Amino acid sequence: MTAGLPFGETVRPGSGETQGRQGAKRWGSRPAAGVDPDPGDEIEADPTVPKPKRRTKGNPRRTILLLKGAIWVAGLAPILWLGVGFFQRSLGINPVEKIIHIQGRVTLILLLATLAVTPIRRLTGWNRIIQLRRLLGLFAFAHACIHFLSYAGLEQLFALSYILADVRDRRYITVGFAGLVLLVPLAVTSTKGWIRRLGKRWQRLHRLAYPATALGVLHYFWKVRADTFWPVVAALVLAALLAVRVVYRKKRVAKGDRRTAHGRKSPRAQRRR
Repeated sequence: MTAGLPFGETVRPGSGETQGRQGAKRWGSRPAAGVDPDPGDEIEADPTVPKPKRRTKGNPRRTILLLKGAIWVAGLAPILWLGVGFFQRSLGINPVEKIIHIQGRVTLILLLATLAVTPIRRLTGWNRIIQLRRLLGLFAFAHACIHFLSYAGLEQLFALSYILADVRDRRYITVGFAGLVLLVPLAVTSTKGWIRRLGKRWQRLHRLAYPATALGVLHYFWKVRADTFWPVVAALVLAALLAVRVVYRKKRVAKGDRRTAHGRKSPRAQRRR
């Protein structure tokens, strides 16, 4: 009777090759010269040969938690720094104007970062990054509220008549206030409960983030007047994000047209059935 070996070879029981393998498996040493190791044999590692490094995959949940922690730090740091500087009187000659200006800039940066999440997900295929969008958006809304309250409370001392006059007469305040109003429903409906209630309407509603950011860029551009470098940079970033969205949408429409031409229905049409 013969025992089957890899590649269909057969060896008589009790032969030197089989005994060599059995001895190697029993004692955990290397098989004799001329004997090929069996895939199931336990071979003692040679201490002179360096072990290959194992590739360890990063924990995606840990990565998201670290990024969320970084967003919390980046979102709270300007508030703490400006608050301490205001009470210590270390913000310069006009601390109120500095607070308003820095809070407005941080708001715009966070809005652009929020809008950049979806293009990054589509370009890289990293879907988990979508978990950062809500936190970025809420921090953007929080800084926008602080930006407006700093103007209304510290500069105008909550004098409603002066605030309404500025909103009516000063165009950069008009567009800035309009952008803040557009952000309110986005912040209110950012919870999972509202996502379930609104369904597809939730995505349509949250497209208001684009005109709100555009109004913020225009507000910044009209406010600085002379030094328009950073407003122009913000406008270019927003235009690039919009371009990525338009290109993706065109590809999606073209893909749907090809499916229709080949007689296949799109996944959306199949779900409707």
